[in-house]
Amino acid sequence: MLEEILPAAIAAGLVAIVVTVLIERFGGVVGGALGTVPTTIVPAVAGMAAAQGEQELMDSLSVVPAGMLINAIFLSVWIYLPRATASLGSERSLAVTTATALLAWAMFGMVTILCIGELSEYGTGPRTIGMIGIALTAVFGIVLGWKPCESPKGSREVSKSILLARGLMAATAIGASVWVAGLGYPLLAGLASVFPAIFLTSMVSLWISQGPSVPRGAAAPMLLGGGSVGVYSLVAMYSLEAHGIILGSIMSWVTAVAVWSMPSYIYLRWRTGVGDSRKVSS
Repeated sequence: MLEEILPAAIAAGLVAIVVTVLIERFGGVVGGALGTVPTTIVPAVAGMAAAQGEQELMDSLSVVPAGMLINAIFLSVWIYLPRATASLGSERSLAVTTATALLAWAMFGMVTILCIGELSEYGTGPRTIGMIGIALTAVFGIVLGWKPCESPKGSREVSKSILLARGLMAATAIGASVWVAGLGYPLLAGLASVFPAIFLTSMVSLWISQGPSVPRGAAAPMLLGGGSVGVYSLVAMYSLEAHGIILGSIMSWVTAVAVWSMPSYIYLRWRTGVGDSRKVSS
Protein backbone atom coordinates (compact mmCIF):
# COMPACT_ATOMS: atom_id res chain seq x y z
CA MET A 1 0.00 0.00 0.00
CA LEU A 2 2.82 2.43 0.83
CA GLU A 3 4.34 2.11 -2.66
CA GLU A 4 0.95 3.20 -4.08
CA ILE A 5 0.43 6.10 -1.68
CA LEU A 6 3.85 7.78 -1.70
CA PRO A 7 4.27 8.50 -5.46
CA ALA A 8 0.78 9.98 -5.68
CA ALA A 9 1.26 12.08 -2.55
CA ILE A 10 4.68 13.44 -3.57
CA ALA A 11 3.50 14.38 -7.06
CA ALA A 12 0.44 16.15 -5.65
CA GLY A 13 2.54 18.13 -3.19
CA LEU A 14 4.88 19.42 -5.89
CA VAL A 15 1.99 20.46 -8.12
CA ALA A 16 0.31 22.32 -5.26
CA ILE A 17 3.38 24.52 -4.82
CA VAL A 18 3.62 25.32 -8.52
CA VAL A 19 -0.01 26.47 -8.76
CA THR A 20 0.44 29.13 -6.07
CA VAL A 21 3.45 30.52 -7.93
CA LEU A 22 1.44 30.60 -11.19
CA ILE A 23 -1.33 32.68 -9.65
CA GLU A 24 1.15 34.95 -7.89
CA ARG A 25 3.17 35.64 -11.05
CA PHE A 26 0.45 35.85 -13.71
CA GLY A 27 -2.63 37.11 -11.89
CA GLY A 28 -5.94 35.48 -11.05
CA VAL A 29 -7.32 34.80 -14.54
CA VAL A 30 -4.20 33.29 -16.14
CA GLY A 31 -2.91 31.58 -13.01
CA GLY A 32 -6.34 30.43 -11.89
CA ALA A 33 -7.26 28.88 -15.24
CA LEU A 34 -3.87 27.38 -16.17
CA GLY A 35 -3.27 26.24 -12.61
CA THR A 36 -6.35 24.02 -12.68
CA VAL A 37 -5.47 21.73 -15.59
CA PRO A 38 -5.60 18.10 -14.40
CA THR A 39 -2.57 17.61 -12.19
CA THR A 40 -2.99 16.00 -8.78
CA ILE A 41 -5.83 13.86 -10.13
CA VAL A 42 -3.35 12.06 -12.41
CA PRO A 43 -1.31 10.43 -9.61
CA ALA A 44 -4.48 10.06 -7.54
CA VAL A 45 -6.22 8.00 -10.23
CA ALA A 46 -3.08 5.96 -10.84
CA GLY A 47 -2.84 5.20 -7.13
CA MET A 48 -6.52 4.31 -6.83
CA ALA A 49 -6.26 2.06 -9.89
CA ALA A 50 -3.46 0.15 -8.21
CA ALA A 51 -5.29 -0.06 -4.89
CA GLN A 52 -8.69 -1.36 -6.02
CA GLY A 53 -10.52 -3.34 -8.67
CA GLU A 54 -11.95 -2.12 -11.96
CA GLN A 55 -15.54 -1.62 -10.78
CA GLU A 56 -14.41 0.14 -7.61
CA LEU A 57 -12.22 2.46 -9.71
CA MET A 58 -15.23 3.32 -11.90
CA ASP A 59 -17.22 4.17 -8.76
CA SER A 60 -14.39 6.38 -7.49
CA LEU A 61 -14.10 8.19 -10.82
CA SER A 62 -17.86 8.81 -10.95
CA VAL A 63 -17.61 10.94 -7.80
CA VAL A 64 -14.87 13.22 -9.14
CA PRO A 65 -17.06 15.46 -11.39
CA ALA A 66 -19.58 15.91 -8.58
CA GLY A 67 -16.65 16.60 -6.25
CA MET A 68 -15.51 19.42 -8.53
CA LEU A 69 -19.03 20.86 -8.31
CA ILE A 70 -18.64 20.84 -4.53
CA ASN A 71 -15.28 22.57 -4.97
CA ALA A 72 -17.05 25.19 -7.08
CA ILE A 73 -19.37 25.87 -4.15
CA PHE A 74 -16.30 25.98 -1.88
CA LEU A 75 -14.66 28.61 -4.11
CA SER A 76 -17.84 30.67 -4.43
CA VAL A 77 -17.62 31.29 -0.68
CA TRP A 78 -14.26 32.98 -1.29
CA ILE A 79 -15.84 35.23 -3.92
CA TYR A 80 -18.74 36.58 -1.86
CA LEU A 81 -18.07 36.15 1.87
CA PRO A 82 -14.89 38.31 2.20
CA ARG A 83 -16.86 41.45 1.30
CA ALA A 84 -19.51 40.67 3.89
CA THR A 85 -16.91 40.06 6.60
CA ALA A 86 -14.48 42.86 5.69
CA SER A 87 -15.53 44.88 8.75
CA LEU A 88 -14.12 42.12 10.99
CA GLY A 89 -10.57 42.86 9.88
CA SER A 90 -8.35 40.83 7.59
CA GLU A 91 -7.42 38.04 10.02
CA ARG A 92 -10.92 37.41 11.34
CA SER A 93 -12.41 37.67 7.86
CA LEU A 94 -9.94 35.05 6.64
CA ALA A 95 -10.77 32.74 9.55
CA VAL A 96 -14.54 33.05 9.00
CA THR A 97 -14.23 32.57 5.24
CA THR A 98 -12.00 29.52 5.63
CA ALA A 99 -14.24 27.87 8.22
CA THR A 100 -17.40 28.56 6.21
CA ALA A 101 -15.90 27.24 2.97
CA LEU A 102 -14.73 24.01 4.62
CA LEU A 103 -18.07 23.51 6.36
CA ALA A 104 -19.89 23.98 3.06
CA TRP A 105 -17.58 21.46 1.37
CA ALA A 106 -18.13 18.87 4.10
CA MET A 107 -21.91 19.27 4.11
CA PHE A 108 -22.31 19.12 0.33
CA GLY A 109 -19.79 16.27 0.20
CA MET A 110 -21.89 14.12 2.52
CA VAL A 111 -25.06 14.91 0.59
CA THR A 112 -23.30 14.05 -2.70
CA ILE A 113 -22.11 10.66 -1.45
CA LEU A 114 -25.62 9.81 -0.29
CA CYS A 115 -27.18 10.95 -3.57
CA ILE A 116 -24.70 9.01 -5.71
CA GLY A 117 -25.28 5.94 -3.58
CA GLU A 118 -29.03 6.25 -4.14
CA LEU A 119 -28.61 6.79 -7.89
CA SER A 120 -26.44 3.68 -8.09
CA GLU A 121 -29.10 1.68 -6.26
CA TYR A 122 -31.62 2.68 -8.94
CA GLY A 123 -29.32 1.56 -11.74
CA THR A 124 -27.68 4.85 -12.74
CA GLY A 125 -24.21 4.02 -14.07
CA PRO A 126 -20.94 5.73 -13.05
CA ARG A 127 -20.55 7.39 -16.46
CA THR A 128 -24.01 8.97 -16.30
CA ILE A 129 -23.33 10.24 -12.80
CA GLY A 130 -20.06 11.73 -14.02
CA MET A 131 -21.74 13.51 -16.94
CA ILE A 132 -24.32 15.06 -14.63
CA GLY A 133 -21.56 16.41 -12.39
CA ILE A 134 -19.66 17.92 -15.32
CA ALA A 135 -22.78 19.61 -16.74
CA LEU A 136 -23.63 21.22 -13.39
CA THR A 137 -20.05 22.40 -12.89
CA ALA A 138 -20.05 23.99 -16.35
CA VAL A 139 -23.25 25.93 -15.66
CA PHE A 140 -22.00 27.09 -12.26
CA GLY A 141 -18.61 28.17 -13.62
CA ILE A 142 -20.02 30.02 -16.65
CA VAL A 143 -22.46 31.97 -14.50
CA LEU A 144 -19.87 33.04 -11.92
CA GLY A 145 -17.30 33.77 -14.61
CA TRP A 146 -19.68 36.07 -16.51
CA LYS A 147 -18.71 39.02 -14.32
CA PRO A 148 -15.19 38.22 -13.10
CA CYS A 149 -13.79 40.00 -10.07
CA GLU A 150 -10.66 42.11 -10.22
CA SER A 151 -7.69 39.77 -10.68
CA PRO A 152 -4.48 41.69 -9.96
CA LYS A 153 -1.06 40.11 -9.95
CA GLY A 154 0.58 39.58 -6.60
CA SER A 155 2.99 42.24 -5.43
CA ARG A 156 4.81 40.10 -2.85
CA GLU A 157 6.18 36.58 -2.90
CA VAL A 158 4.49 33.80 -0.99
CA SER A 159 6.83 32.66 1.77
CA LYS A 160 8.62 29.35 1.47
CA SER A 161 7.04 28.10 4.69
CA ILE A 162 3.53 28.67 3.29
CA LEU A 163 4.45 26.99 0.02
CA LEU A 164 5.80 23.99 1.93
CA ALA A 165 2.67 23.77 4.08
CA ARG A 166 0.58 23.91 0.93
CA GLY A 167 2.49 21.07 -0.68
CA LEU A 168 2.23 18.92 2.44
CA MET A 169 -1.53 19.46 2.68
CA ALA A 170 -2.12 18.50 -0.93
CA ALA A 171 0.12 15.47 -0.56
CA THR A 172 -1.81 14.37 2.51
CA ALA A 173 -5.18 14.69 0.75
CA ILE A 174 -4.14 12.65 -2.29
CA GLY A 175 -2.33 10.08 -0.17
CA ALA A 176 -5.49 9.71 1.93
CA SER A 177 -7.62 9.11 -1.17
CA VAL A 178 -5.40 6.22 -2.26
CA TRP A 179 -5.40 4.81 1.28
CA VAL A 180 -9.22 4.99 1.52
CA ALA A 181 -9.49 3.30 -1.88
CA GLY A 182 -7.38 0.44 -0.58
CA LEU A 183 -9.73 0.07 2.40
CA GLY A 184 -12.66 -0.60 0.06
CA TYR A 185 -14.56 2.70 0.13
CA PRO A 186 -14.54 3.82 -3.53
CA LEU A 187 -17.04 6.69 -3.22
CA LEU A 188 -15.18 8.23 -0.28
CA ALA A 189 -11.89 7.72 -2.11
CA GLY A 190 -13.20 9.59 -5.14
CA LEU A 191 -14.37 12.47 -2.96
CA ALA A 192 -11.09 12.55 -1.03
CA SER A 193 -9.14 12.74 -4.30
CA VAL A 194 -10.72 16.13 -5.04
CA PHE A 195 -10.53 17.56 -1.52
CA PRO A 196 -9.78 21.25 -2.20
CA ALA A 197 -6.29 21.19 -0.72
CA ILE A 198 -4.87 23.18 -3.62
CA PHE A 199 -7.79 25.60 -3.66
CA LEU A 200 -7.73 26.06 0.11
CA THR A 201 -4.00 26.60 0.39
CA SER A 202 -4.07 28.89 -2.66
CA MET A 203 -6.73 31.08 -1.10
CA VAL A 204 -5.17 31.19 2.37
CA SER A 205 -1.55 31.67 1.31
CA LEU A 206 -2.40 34.32 -1.28
CA TRP A 207 -4.66 36.16 1.19
CA ILE A 208 -1.89 36.22 3.82
CA SER A 209 0.80 37.41 1.41
CA GLN A 210 -1.21 39.60 -1.00
CA GLY A 211 -4.46 40.52 0.71
CA PRO A 212 -7.98 39.33 -0.19
CA SER A 213 -8.18 40.82 -3.71
CA VAL A 214 -5.79 38.35 -5.40
CA PRO A 215 -7.49 35.15 -4.13
CA ARG A 216 -10.94 36.62 -4.84
CA GLY A 217 -9.90 37.31 -8.40
CA ALA A 218 -8.53 33.80 -8.78
CA ALA A 219 -11.57 32.01 -7.35
CA ALA A 220 -13.90 32.17 -10.38
CA PRO A 221 -11.18 31.15 -12.89
CA MET A 222 -10.17 28.27 -10.62
CA LEU A 223 -13.81 27.31 -10.22
CA LEU A 224 -14.43 27.04 -13.96
CA GLY A 225 -10.99 25.70 -14.85
CA GLY A 226 -11.23 23.01 -12.20
CA GLY A 227 -13.97 21.30 -14.22
CA SER A 228 -11.19 19.85 -16.36
CA VAL A 229 -10.54 17.41 -13.52
CA GLY A 230 -14.08 16.08 -13.93
CA VAL A 231 -13.54 15.70 -17.68
CA TYR A 232 -10.29 13.85 -17.00
CA SER A 233 -12.05 11.37 -14.74
CA LEU A 234 -14.88 10.82 -17.22
CA VAL A 235 -12.51 10.12 -20.12
CA ALA A 236 -10.42 7.92 -17.82
CA MET A 237 -13.43 5.64 -17.33
CA TYR A 238 -13.01 4.66 -20.98
CA SER A 239 -9.32 5.19 -21.72
CA LEU A 240 -7.81 3.37 -18.73
CA GLU A 241 -9.80 0.23 -19.46
CA ALA A 242 -9.01 0.30 -23.18
CA HIS A 243 -5.40 1.53 -23.21
CA GLY A 244 -3.88 0.96 -19.77
CA ILE A 245 -2.75 3.38 -17.09
CA ILE A 246 0.02 5.24 -18.97
CA LEU A 247 -1.52 5.78 -22.40
CA GLY A 248 -4.99 6.07 -20.89
CA SER A 249 -3.82 8.82 -18.52
CA ILE A 250 -2.18 10.74 -21.35
CA MET A 251 -5.32 10.52 -23.48
CA SER A 252 -7.46 11.69 -20.57
CA TRP A 253 -5.19 14.65 -19.82
CA VAL A 254 -4.96 15.83 -23.42
CA THR A 255 -8.72 15.56 -23.89
CA ALA A 256 -9.47 17.44 -20.67
CA VAL A 257 -7.12 20.29 -21.57
CA ALA A 258 -8.39 20.52 -25.15
CA VAL A 259 -12.13 20.38 -24.49
CA TRP A 260 -12.25 22.17 -21.11
CA SER A 261 -9.11 24.02 -19.95
CA MET A 262 -8.44 25.90 -23.18
CA PRO A 263 -12.09 26.90 -23.82
CA SER A 264 -12.38 27.97 -20.17
CA TYR A 265 -9.30 30.18 -20.46
CA ILE A 266 -10.60 31.75 -23.70
CA TYR A 267 -14.00 32.38 -22.12
CA LEU A 268 -12.50 33.99 -19.02
CA ARG A 269 -10.17 36.19 -21.07
CA TRP A 270 -13.15 37.30 -23.14
CA ARG A 271 -15.25 38.16 -20.12
CA THR A 272 -12.34 39.99 -18.47
CA GLY A 273 -11.79 41.98 -21.67
CA VAL A 274 -15.48 42.93 -21.79
CA GLY A 275 -15.31 44.09 -18.19
CA ASP A 276 -12.19 46.17 -18.81
CA SER A 277 -13.78 47.80 -21.87
CA ARG A 278 -16.84 48.83 -19.89
CA LYS A 279 -14.66 50.41 -17.20
CA VAL A 280 -12.73 52.42 -19.78
CA SER A 281 -15.89 53.60 -21.55
CA SER A 282 -17.48 54.65 -18.27
